[in-house]
Amino acid sequence: MQSQTVDSIKSLFQSRLATLEHLLKVAQAHFCDDESFLQKRIAADMLPFGTQIAFTCNQPRNFALWCDGKPANNLDPNVTSLAQAYESISNTNELLLSINAEDTKLAEMTRIDLGQNLYIELSGSAYANEFLIPNFYFHLVTAYDILRMAGVPIGKRDYMMHLVPLIKQG
Repeated sequence: MQSQTVDSIKSLFQSRLATLEHLLKVAQAHFCDDESFLQKRIAADMLPFGTQIAFTCNQPRNFALWCDGKPANNLDPNVTSLAQAYESISNTNELLLSINAEDTKLAEMTRIDLGQNLYIELSGSAYANEFLIPNFYFHLVTAYDILRMAGVPIGKRDYMMHLVPLIKQG
């Protein structure tokens, strides 16, 4: 396995944010610009699609802020319009583009406050691999699943679109 770098983490987030934006565009077309799909959810006690967009964006957003020595700063979870959804993805991509950290940053320790006076301390590498990336995929998959449940015509190719440029025929 290739050694992980700040740029490889950034690249992973960027390519999967492109997937999130693609899924949003397909859903927008499927629902003919009716924004009510942003409120769809899998179960009553789960957060809606719009919130899943914000939570998906929070992971790369907080990675970029951490790389810049700034505290975590989550997006407003009440994403109720397409404009908000696209803006969340765009602003997150801009933050990722601004990352200018050395790979040694991944060795630094960071504290993650979990609320209720609980926290964990992880190296930067563990912060990315054990906290941010799993949370990122959780919310991305949940967003995908909500759209599938709502009848949006998406499939594995839409979710794995980062591999499409690598497909060969022969």
